[in-house]
Amino acid sequence: MTGEVATANPSYGTTASGSSFYAAMRILPQEQREAMFQIYSFCRQVDDIADSDGPRERRLAALQQWREDIDALYQGHPPARLRDYVASVQQFGLEREDFLAIVDGMEMDVPQDIRAPDLATLDLYCDRVASAVGRLSVRVFGLPRDDGIQLAHHLGRALQLTNILRDIDEDAAIGRLYLPKESLLQAGITSTDPLVVAADARLPQVCAPLVNRARDHFAEADAIMARNSRRAVRAPRIMSKYYGAILELLVARGFANPRPPVRLNKMARIAILLRHAFF
Repeated sequence: MTGEVATANPSYGTTASGSSFYAAMRILPQEQREAMFQIYSFCRQVDDIADSDGPRERRLAALQQWREDIDALYQGHPPARLRDYVASVQQFGLEREDFLAIVDGMEMDVPQDIRAPDLATLDLYCDRVASAVGRLSVRVFGLPRDDGIQLAHHLGRALQLTNILRDIDEDAAIGRLYLPKESLLQAGITSTDPLVVAADARLPQVCAPLVNRARDHFAEADAIMARNSRRAVRAPRIMSKYYGAILELLVARGFANPRPPVRLNKMARIAILLRHAFF
């Protein structure tokens, strides 16, 4: 998978220090912060399984064990690695289905590497690996249920599409291609070989619709956050501003070869944090 939950690549290791996630979450009160880092740790551990180079059967079995452990958590007898989650699940009403959706999303990369999914499959992938994380997170932040679900829907997709656009070459190097089949065909690209597509001069035509889609999701997320308590949306707003800035840096750089890596510099990150973390 690509993403902050995934370098998170986000891969959301078990330490988040140094990531944009960490900067956004450390401003939270202690109980919220601990719950978010539990969610982060869970995401990173299942993502590490999906992204490992172990046999596919072994990875599938490891993800299935996580499903069984989640079930055990919600049945009242959590395994050791989820014992600390009990308080957060109870306090914030974290839902079993969202944890399971994340596992399902990670598993989409395991039986075979994702290559040029159709738009419906790509949207399902984004929902599972990003918006499901958001659905857990907004409960911790304390947003109203309906707005929380909608924020998770739009911001999760915005972040994941930005990750996909940022990580085209990194993903191609490990045999994955998340750009949708419809956009490839519209640009006249019939190959689904990640390295071939990454080298194609028509790649900017493929990326343009995804940029617009990500921008639309960012705009919808901003509208939802604007009508909610600033305190409740501090952390997601910081993530939105970080990733929105990365998206615009990608657009400014362009998607033609060569594509030097894009990062938000330290001063820009600090400026976002100072603007939105304190009021």
